[in-house]
Amino acid sequence: MKTHLYLLLLAAGISAAPQMSSMAELLTLLQQMYEVMTKDIQVNSISNLRIETPNNIDDVNCISTIFEGTEHLKNNPAMKKFNAFFQNFERLKQWLMPNLAKKGKCDTERRNATIFITKLMTFIRKQLKPTRLES
Repeated sequence: MKTHLYLLLLAAGISAAPQMSSMAELLTLLQQMYEVMTKDIQVNSISNLRIETPNNIDDVNCISTIFEGTEHLKNNPAMKKFNAFFQNFERLKQWLMPNLAKKGKCDTERRNATIFITKLMTFIRKQLKPTRLES
């Protein structure tokens, strides 16, 4: 009986894990990716990769563009070492899916990967702020 109760409490704790901690972890992993990309010569070649980047990161019509850009990064062989980020981002993506607006116009520009990552960090920070208010 105690084991069953313990397992139920453990499962409840896992499902109720605060979204804020996973968002903060995602932001930390992304910051590490950015730092490696700007310093590591081998990965630095990826900064020449051009990714469709939203001009306005606050535009809800641009969320799918952010997801597509992240997939573009993920599919690049030089990004394999950042697999932990992409796995965590997939969870964020699932969390945001219900919030996606109908596909509207998103003003974008093809920019290098480091600029895309900077915008992605801003996007995640903005997603983190409402979570803090709910806690």
